[in-house]
Amino acid sequence: MSVFGDFVKICETVALTLCPLVGREEGIEPQCYSRNVEIAGNLIFQPATIIIHVIALVMTSIMIYHIKSKYTAVGRKEIVMFFYLYMMVTFLELLLVSGIVPAASNVYPYFVAGHIGLITATFWCLLLNGFVGFQFAEDGTPLSLWSIRISSLVVFLAVFGLSFATFRNIAGFSPLHPLALWIVLYVFNGAALAIYFILQIVLVLNTLDDRWPLGDILFGISFYVIGQVILYLFSVKICDTAKHYIDGLFFGTICTLLGVMMVYKYWDSITKEDLEFSVGSKQNVWEVKELLEEEPYSNYSSNYPPPPLPQGGFNGYSQQPQGGYNNAYPPQQPYGGY
Repeated sequence: MSVFGDFVKICETVALTLCPLVGREEGIEPQCYSRNVEIAGNLIFQPATIIIHVIALVMTSIMIYHIKSKYTAVGRKEIVMFFYLYMMVTFLELLLVSGIVPAASNVYPYFVAGHIGLITATFWCLLLNGFVGFQFAEDGTPLSLWSIRISSLVVFLAVFGLSFATFRNIAGFSPLHPLALWIVLYVFNGAALAIYFILQIVLVLNTLDDRWPLGDILFGISFYVIGQVILYLFSVKICDTAKHYIDGLFFGTICTLLGVMMVYKYWDSITKEDLEFSVGSKQNVWEVKELLEEEPYSNYSSNYPPPPLPQGGFNGYSQQPQGGYNNAYPPQQPYGGY
């Protein structure tokens, strides 16, 4: 079991992006990890996990598109920031896990520090989204949006600085004893997730008549917890059983994606769009307008006859006598036509 503030046991179990930079002078290598493949002369690590990362990027793009299409939904602009941050975390993790950014390169600590900073900023953004439904600040207003943006940026910069200082042994932070970094990753982020979960339960029970959204948020937190348990407890066993084709990181990434998807499902289930202003209703409005243009007198009630036509009819054309054509034949044209 892992000791509080210690990454040694964790990194011996699962290949986290920070493991080559902490714990020991030469970093920590996991006991078992997914095998690599060679593509065009380059070694690519964790190929199965990379596929899940690509799927996660596609699915997140789809969720962002659907969120943006709900023009009048509550908290639309706030929640989409969470998904943007998750997309950036996934992309950066893909670069680090796959070895596209090698662990031996000079820029690797910068990328890892940015990755950890984005992870913490994502949890922070999710926490603040938990307060949106309580309307402490009206959603969509500059106060609501910029408070999330600025505070998330501050959290990112602070954790980025802390991580880089730990990796480079700056200002008293040591890579051999990264206690502060451990607290940020597991205590701060875990507390943010727990508070968000509690806030959503209170919101549903106190403000909504429908209890089904509770199922969405429960599934979401369950997927995430299961993924973390597999990642930190069963990664080595999975790796040995699967003969190094996959490890716990593969299932942890899948469960994290499922948890994020349930966050979207939960938000979608508790928000309702004003259909009067939705894009889907515009087509119907246009159809009604065309009908009105074709039938200028359709706005009169059926209980009253339409007003008489002006003398001479419309636009100078003569009006036919009442009763239509005599003997059901049209009038004879004069010789020579028009």
